[in-house]
Amino acid sequence: MPALKVPRTEAEPVKRKLKKLNLYGGKRRPKREGDFVLLPVLDDPGVYGLGYEVLSIELPLRPERQIYKNLESVLAERLTPEELKYLRRYDVIGDIAVIQIPPELEHRVDDIVWGLRKVHPFIKVVAKKGFHEGAFRIRDYSIIWGEKRLTTVHKENGVEIKVDLSRAFFNPRMKGERYRLAQLVKDGERVLIPFAGVIPYVLVIARYKNVKITAVELNEEAYKIGLENIELNRKRLKGEIESIHGDAFEVLQELPTFDRVISPTPRGVDALALTLSKARKWLHYYDFVHEEKIGEFRERILDECRRQGKECNVRIKKVSDFKPHVFKVCADVKILE
Repeated sequence: MPALKVPRTEAEPVKRKLKKLNLYGGKRRPKREGDFVLLPVLDDPGVYGLGYEVLSIELPLRPERQIYKNLESVLAERLTPEELKYLRRYDVIGDIAVIQIPPELEHRVDDIVWGLRKVHPFIKVVAKKGFHEGAFRIRDYSIIWGEKRLTTVHKENGVEIKVDLSRAFFNPRMKGERYRLAQLVKDGERVLIPFAGVIPYVLVIARYKNVKITAVELNEEAYKIGLENIELNRKRLKGEIESIHGDAFEVLQELPTFDRVISPTPRGVDALALTLSKARKWLHYYDFVHEEKIGEFRERILDECRRQGKECNVRIKKVSDFKPHVFKVCADVKILE
């Protein structure tokens, strides 16, 4: 079977491209060979036009559990078709599985836990989602199986991120977005990240690029965990990291401008004018926008650019679903010289 020989530093983006092109052979495992990675691909003529060497090699098959498309396919033998319709998307954070269980499936909790453990045998906790509470977006969780804890170490993009779901907000679904931004950042830049949380964006960027990053976080618990994460990854990180505990709306007033500002803005917070005022070249601004109002959102950003005397190009990217017809989006704002 064919495999693509790709430099190790390019393996993740090439893998994503292969999946997008439906050329990735997901039933087999990639294999590391020195400074290269052998990525399994389908026997398709399209793989020969990607600019990489194609080898004929037998790569090991994944265990059966890793071939399941989703939890629904595992539970099909236990739940009725009607019940399967109520299944919600779940997250795995470190060794904790987090799932929302609607009232229609409360009587199927044991089956759902069984399914999660079958797909992810390494998990040690299954937690049921509650509602967000307080100013820091902390969810209420109830542990329905496993160890009685909500603390774990989550691995992504070559870093380890300590997370305590009872003390600080963390979104594992932004893994790809954090990697995207890390590839956009250039060595030598000065980067500002308000609303930094347990600093996942900081860690991923500092893993790949030699920059000076200033992070600002109001939640003292998240700030303290962020400091622990810097120490946890110390040997992996480049450049300098300054972490500030305080309200971004106050702290940023005292800071200079930065080459790039990345604002993972909390829902319901309007920090556009503030973050744009601190950006010299780039602002990456996140918000939650109805699909019919994305054009209005772009115009609001352009209006603010004009108000601040800046000429900008704005590109809006849908990052993830939030609720029907509402998306988490990122506005990549380039400030022209």
